[in-house]
Amino acid sequence: MVKAVVGANWGDEGKGKITDMLAREADIVIRFQGGANAGHTIVNNYGKFALHTLPSGVFYNHTTSIIGNGVALNIPILMEEIKSITDRNVPVPKILVSDRAQIVMPYHVLFDQYEEERLGGKSFGSTKSGIAPFYSDKYAKIGFQVSELFDEELLKEKVERVAEQKNVILEHLYHKPAIVPAELLDTLHEYRDMIKPYVCDVSAYLDEALRAGKNVLLEGQLGTLKDPDHGIYPMVTSSSTLAAYGAIGAGMPPYEIKEIYTVCKAYSSSVGAGAFVSEIFGDEADELRRRGGDGGEYGATTGRPRRMGWFDCVASKYGCRLQGTTDVCFTVLDVLGYLDEIPVCTGYEIDGEVTTQFPVTAKLGKAKPVFTTLPGWKTDIRGIRNYEELPENCRRYVEFIEEQIGYPITLVSNGPARDDVIYRKSRLKGTK
Repeated sequence: MVKAVVGANWGDEGKGKITDMLAREADIVIRFQGGANAGHTIVNNYGKFALHTLPSGVFYNHTTSIIGNGVALNIPILMEEIKSITDRNVPVPKILVSDRAQIVMPYHVLFDQYEEERLGGKSFGSTKSGIAPFYSDKYAKIGFQVSELFDEELLKEKVERVAEQKNVILEHLYHKPAIVPAELLDTLHEYRDMIKPYVCDVSAYLDEALRAGKNVLLEGQLGTLKDPDHGIYPMVTSSSTLAAYGAIGAGMPPYEIKEIYTVCKAYSSSVGAGAFVSEIFGDEADELRRRGGDGGEYGATTGRPRRMGWFDCVASKYGCRLQGTTDVCFTVLDVLGYLDEIPVCTGYEIDGEVTTQFPVTAKLGKAKPVFTTLPGWKTDIRGIRNYEELPENCRRYVEFIEEQIGYPITLVSNGPARDDVIYRKSRLKGTK
């Protein structure tokens, strides 16, 4: 069986923990899109980790971790990440990298930095990890596939051709130093030697695994609202963040994906620019940020303070719908235990009319949040494993949001550790 773990919102929902938890029963865990521009924070028996490229199943001895063809593969960063976990006594994981994955080149990172610099105040809030230039080249058909590292004649010719094109832009648009083809070729030889032990025909491997009845877990990066088609374009990422893309980014038929776990935070947060209707500011935001997550709401990759907001039912309902959600995983519920009252965004007011449908970006910029305020529970809920033992107002909060978004909340996370999870039978009609 194939399950997918994806985000409903702007990313940073807590997908890493849910993947880590579900990986107990998985044979294979696959990252299917994105690059090292965002991370998953995981707390387990080995300690606290921020993963950027590695799938969140690497902490189990029984799993095979796969970097799918849809991933933006930064080879040195992957190597550093493997070393960073094995240096902390995590057993060496079994890792496979698709021979069809494409490589983040050194110049992609530079172009990302140069473009943000050029745009100044109109920048996209990029993490400057080279992701947009990488995907631009992939679809312009001038990217480098892992398999091409092993064809020296092709590699030499392509390096010359691509450097010639890139140098025109470097000279005339950015006024920066040119790429030296011989140096780039040497770098790619180093990349080839680093990645060689991991390279695999992943789609063939998965075909065999699925025929043998193996359990596969797909792990997405960021969330619905950062999808280039269905998100808050143009303040989005450059690869599809939807579960449907998991089939493409891993290399399997779409009908194999049977369960889609969509992760929502009990409040909202976002790293990067773009519309964020339920956003809060000042002391209110600072307090939630300080208490949030495990050690505060800061990006796992960038360390940037996350933008904070109350739970957004409009965005989350939309996010769950686009993902094809079968189960909602509701995370960091414990964080809200300090509040007397908790606002929930249940609608958007746009040009004097209230809607519960998530609009296109131009209209989103005019949207004002409509809040419903619920009573808080004013107590620490960590350590509770039975849903019925949660305070009544806490259960009312979960059930109110479930009714608003229309998708079953079947997992509730009430702490950072792997076992801080409550399995719940949904009250929504016709669901688990």
